[in-house]
Amino acid sequence: MVEKPSSIPGVIRLEANRTLTGQGHEVFRSVGDAVGPRPAAELARRLLASGQVESVHVYSNIATVNLHRGFTGAGLDVVLRDLYQYWTPGKEPQTFDAPAEEAAAAPASGDAGGAGAGGADSEYLRRVPALLVERSRAALAKWQANH
Repeated sequence: MVEKPSSIPGVIRLEANRTLTGQGHEVFRSVGDAVGPRPAAELARRLLASGQVESVHVYSNIATVNLHRGFTGAGLDVVLRDLYQYWTPGKEPQTFDAPAEEAAAAPASGDAGGAGAGGADSEYLRRVPALLVERSRAALAKWQANH
């Protein structure tokens, strides 16, 4: 993340190391405009919530921020820098371990579709949609028939 100066007073540019909008332009003048889980909308919500920002224009990896009169934009670079930071010092990282009840119930479900009895195959069948499992099996059968 890099903060770049602008030739226009009250405007700052924030450049991310990844695209936020693809090749589309997005303009946010209020928190109400920043709807949805898109990265550009999330960044705009965070910037507008700071109280320093009047509007945000995001194009690809550049956010052009129009500041309210009298603000310098101090600390706004941290908002973009922390947009994709999922862990910070002192914060317990999130774990994705299955609860004991689910782990015990998974082997009892048996063979749901011929991928094997219990274990990792049952977990696979539980998590992957049946249509994708069937496509995978058909592709494997086709490949095996040709090789």
